[in-house]
Amino acid sequence: MTSTFQGIEIGKRAVVAHQQALATTQHNLANMETEGYSRQRVDFSAFDPIYLPGLEREHTPGQIGQGVMIERISRLRDELLDQQIVAHASTEGFWNTRDPYVRRLGQILHEVGDTSIRGRMDQFWDAWQELANNPADIPPRTAVVERGKTLVDTVQKNFKALKGLQDMAEQDIRITLDKVNYLTGQIAGLNRDIQRIQAQGDNPNDLMDRRDLLTDRLSALIDVSVDRRDPDEYMLHTAGMILVQGGISRQFTLNRNLGDEGYSRVYWQDTQQEIQFRDGSLAALFELRDVTIQNEISSLDNFTMNFMDLVNEVHRSAYGMNGTSGQDFFVQRPYVTNVIGNYDRSGDGVYDSSYIFRINGTNTLEPRAQTGLEGIITLSGPDGNVEVPYYPTDTVADILYRINHSGAEVVARLNREGQLQLKGTPVQGWENPHFVIRHVEDSGYFLEGYAGLLNNRGVGGAFDWGGPDAVNALRGTAIDYAVAPNAHPSGWIEINPVILRDITSLGAGFGENGRPANPGNGEAAIAMSNLRYDRVMVGKNMTFTEYFADAVGRVGALGEQSKYLKETHNQTMKDLVELRQSVAGVNMNEELADMLRFQHGFNAAARFITTVNAMLDTIINRMGI
Repeated sequence: MTSTFQGIEIGKRAVVAHQQALATTQHNLANMETEGYSRQRVDFSAFDPIYLPGLEREHTPGQIGQGVMIERISRLRDELLDQQIVAHASTEGFWNTRDPYVRRLGQILHEVGDTSIRGRMDQFWDAWQELANNPADIPPRTAVVERGKTLVDTVQKNFKALKGLQDMAEQDIRITLDKVNYLTGQIAGLNRDIQRIQAQGDNPNDLMDRRDLLTDRLSALIDVSVDRRDPDEYMLHTAGMILVQGGISRQFTLNRNLGDEGYSRVYWQDTQQEIQFRDGSLAALFELRDVTIQNEISSLDNFTMNFMDLVNEVHRSAYGMNGTSGQDFFVQRPYVTNVIGNYDRSGDGVYDSSYIFRINGTNTLEPRAQTGLEGIITLSGPDGNVEVPYYPTDTVADILYRINHSGAEVVARLNREGQLQLKGTPVQGWENPHFVIRHVEDSGYFLEGYAGLLNNRGVGGAFDWGGPDAVNALRGTAIDYAVAPNAHPSGWIEINPVILRDITSLGAGFGENGRPANPGNGEAAIAMSNLRYDRVMVGKNMTFTEYFADAVGRVGALGEQSKYLKETHNQTMKDLVELRQSVAGVNMNEELADMLRFQHGFNAAARFITTVNAMLDTIINRMGI
């Protein structure tokens, strides 16, 4: 038998349900502008009837309903779309972080006019040309020195700007990693709260929105993937490893590496295993610091080192007005103090390496002459040794071209006397030192008998830096090689103080038969001026002009690529977010319609209770005697 007050109970449930539905609508409208908020929907269902199937009951015409109930308050989300956004956010974060650095890099290197390195260098060459026209006068010599100072200041300014940009990337890495650790800790904390609430049978919609928002922010910093296979345990992965598992999060730490010029690398805090991110802001910052900016610093160092070496090569043979010779125009700062380049790389007190920057052959070569020789030259490269074959029909110029375009970290040219000259270059990565020739070997006779550079051919006659006294493999005297310079010559380049103190020490002419040059001899100044057009071989570039053109084109291409990909990925992300908003976003018109619907339902339920109350009043108060 049903209860007399059953109608009151049904009405009460309807009032409560519609009141809660109105509260949910109000909650949606209040959070229209809340970042990461998902629209919530009330799911109504019929309350369990009085008699359930299988239970003993009185004979009744059918199941008697007991009104309405709120089964759940669910949030509207598309998990597949969420996964797409998380995956794309890492790529967008990569290019959003990279673009401003590349633009700043372009501003540093794209100086135009007389204030650029190229402009200062043209002024420097012009000063030497003027000195060649008036070698006996003091003012042209003063102009050479002053313009040399200006060029040095410009090179150092560019180096400091590039180094400052690299240091800025290092600082951003530290800040970004702190954000990553904070976000992973917050996500794990939300997982614990969500698990507790779900264990009670409720839907923690707002907490889940907060977790998804933090996941989106985290995915912009590092490459993460969301694992929802276990509904009771929300997991995040990065670099193939678990980052967050339920209420447990793993943290990262930064450790400095002296081999990386003191820059830091990322390690898992619990295992101290190094990790490398593939995408996101952190990956962009590491690539900027260790590759993009470092390559530009290495390029500037390479230009500076070759420029100094070539100018010094000419100036050492020149005579000043005071009769002095054999002096460098630019100061050299060797990396090692040992005159034959021996160095203790392991730090155990015993020489174990040879740091040699430049080696010269002893024979004069004709660039267009065919060698008639065949063999394979083996040189050190970024990923092991590089083989450069040569054949009997090759000219000397052919072999030099093949060496310089082989990808080896050694370049070749003919010096002023036509002798073969090999130089070390800046290296890729941090494992090996810059401007150090690590291996030179020839299976044939080109480097041995033809160029007069090595004493013997084959493995036994190879020059290798992996031991002391490597110069014993060279054919020549001590002046035929130079030890490696100190790091970053573009940061310490300066003019020889001897020349600054006595301007007459500046060499302008070449002597004859060991006698000093005449005051009116300007041959050395002419040779110096011609360096702007000579094949000086700075990396793959044959001349200094090609070097500057290559630098401008390279950075310009980086800027164009960065701008295009940033705009592309921003637009893609915008489309994905708008698509998610169409599903999960709050629509005011829909919410107002729901508000009216729930309000009418609430009014109807309240009117029903009033009607039932009037019926009960009649039965209770108006029936009887």
